[in-house]
Amino acid sequence: MQANNLSGGQELICINVDKVYDWVINEATFDLTLTDIDLPDGVECDDFDPADVTCTVTPDSVDILERNNRTFVIDGVETILQVVNLRKNFTVTISIPINGTVEEVELEFSRCEQVVLCAPEGTDVDVTYSDADCFVCTFDCTDDGTDTDELATFDAQITVRLCQSIQSSFPVTVEFLAEFCEPRDVLPTPCPTPVRPPQCPIVFPNINGGNGEG
Repeated sequence: MQANNLSGGQELICINVDKVYDWVINEATFDLTLTDIDLPDGVECDDFDPADVTCTVTPDSVDILERNNRTFVIDGVETILQVVNLRKNFTVTISIPINGTVEEVELEFSRCEQVVLCAPEGTDVDVTYSDADCFVCTFDCTDDGTDTDELATFDAQITVRLCQSIQSSFPVTVEFLAEFCEPRDVLPTPCPTPVRPPQCPIVFPNINGGNGEG
């Protein structure tokens, strides 16, 4: 950072920041079809109620696969924007409650999405999540039958909803006129009034002298 002194307590300052080229908020909802997924070792279909099965989704990394220039006409003006192909990776955790405990099955998924941004080559595209949720639409369990070496399996339909913020940005150096912040005033902390322990006037002091007997 570089600063030049000016009159009036202001300075001309240069700082490095990220310039936001574009920013959108959108919601992506999609279904996951799970087939022949093994239950945790030792868990059978009769051990739980399928209606009690829940899920959570944890977003992981986002890969920028490709960006292509595309001409659009917006409000009568022709402009070049970029169609960005994203691959979002996330983990879905299936929670199965059994007698006060919870058995979990973690599954990794990827889903692709296109978004139109002002994101010319050289800009960074960042995806952050304000909310990530899922629910179990259907859950069908199949016992292992007579073969004790095989685990019980399940089929499920899971719906995932991701609320995401997508930005394109590029680092730049900017110059602006600013005043430096001053520290705030110290909060008043008045000293407490001195506290004296109560006296025992029945024994001291005694204005009649002696022990108070006639």
